[in-house]
Amino acid sequence: MDELLDLDATAQAELIAAGKASAAEVVGAAIAQAESVNSAINAIIHPRYDKARREASNQLPNGPFRGVPLVLKDLGCAQVGEPHHMGTRFLKNIGYVAPEDSYLTQRFARAGFVVIGRTNTPEFGTTITTEPLSYGASRNPWNTQYSTGGSSGGSAAAVAAHIVAVGHANDGGGSIRIPASECGLVGLKPSRGRVSHGPDIGESWMGSTIDGCVTRSVRDTAAVLDVISGYESGDPYTAPSPLRPYVQEVGADTGRLRIGLLDNPGALPGLDHIESRASIAAAAKMLESLGHIVEIASPVALDEAEYAGRFTNIVAACTNADIAFFENLLGRELGQDDIEIDNLLMRDIGRSVSSEQYIQEVAWMHSWSRRMIEWWLPRDDSRGFDVLCTPTIAGPPPQIGWLRGVDGGAHLLEILLYTAQFNVTGQPAVSLPLHWSSDGLPMGVQFVGAPFREDVLIRLSAQLEQAMPWKDRVAPLVLK
Repeated sequence: MDELLDLDATAQAELIAAGKASAAEVVGAAIAQAESVNSAINAIIHPRYDKARREASNQLPNGPFRGVPLVLKDLGCAQVGEPHHMGTRFLKNIGYVAPEDSYLTQRFARAGFVVIGRTNTPEFGTTITTEPLSYGASRNPWNTQYSTGGSSGGSAAAVAAHIVAVGHANDGGGSIRIPASECGLVGLKPSRGRVSHGPDIGESWMGSTIDGCVTRSVRDTAAVLDVISGYESGDPYTAPSPLRPYVQEVGADTGRLRIGLLDNPGALPGLDHIESRASIAAAAKMLESLGHIVEIASPVALDEAEYAGRFTNIVAACTNADIAFFENLLGRELGQDDIEIDNLLMRDIGRSVSSEQYIQEVAWMHSWSRRMIEWWLPRDDSRGFDVLCTPTIAGPPPQIGWLRGVDGGAHLLEILLYTAQFNVTGQPAVSLPLHWSSDGLPMGVQFVGAPFREDVLIRLSAQLEQAMPWKDRVAPLVLK
């Protein structure tokens, strides 16, 4: 059974399809692993083990992942009749359950996945460590004294601990890529509009949020993206369809890519972290050996620090609106006994943002995004860049507690330097587990593609997976 869990989801599905293992066996193995290690990492907060066993023993949709176990992040991806608390105490206290499936949940089900539980997330997903007051801290399988990242930290911990091979995740400022980086996983943030938020949401945070997954292999990431991508009725916008299934990009020829290397700290001083520099240097050396053109170059607009304050105002306004929605739902005001201090501060900031200011912030962001994206586009004198390479965060995973408390906000600004920009621009970006710190902690390297070019990122990621394999790197928790 342990060997089943060492496989990626694609291999698990192949065994089930060939009759060499049953869905009940694979799901049972995942549940047994969860019961063995979850108390140490606090990844799954809403287990549905008995339901999953029954579903795995009955007829399942004949999708590409028939019988493969999955976890859903407890933020978005609602599942009818299951808890959906979004990291909050007030929804936990009333025992709130989702009244319907999201479109994304329906797509996972049609693919044949069996959901074994929902995973921990920070309150409203507004920070990059998973330590909510509602459910306590998720802990990193590589070292349980360290953060899993956030906001998809529970899902990342479950995948790194070999409970499941795929975990649902979503990303509004780095929340797929940062947990992937800190837990040694593949984390691809799709392009804006690639995955539907329906039926209840059209967009959030000015269209900066998007759903995806965390996995241990590039082919799983590509195959899941094929499953979850596409227009749903009423979506306000959708990304253009790929020329062929993303899974066919795995192993395909990359061509000779022009890759810019972020090497000038500019307004992003975290690049001076010695471990970050080591991760980028190793990646650059490998990229050159693979025949790619690597240049020290990055968009000039990336150094415009003004974007951070404007994006904060947009997120704060949305947070204020979210809290007001729940106050109407509960019929009372929410205060410090209900909402964590960081989100109360965001609500206060949001209350101060007028409608005129909000529209101005969005307009500035659109203009800034155009300046950013120009770097990837062909010019009269050059072909433009195919990919930008950066650290995922500045340095190794932080210890539990470092991003909370009085100094937590300041610490967050020290390491959250490279991801949120590409939520604003809507570009695809992936974190790959290409580096481990001197203390043995995973550190991701981020690759950012031109708009809607997930295909380029998947081809490059698969090439790097072969050249710098991470498959045999397993978290100590799994080896115990």
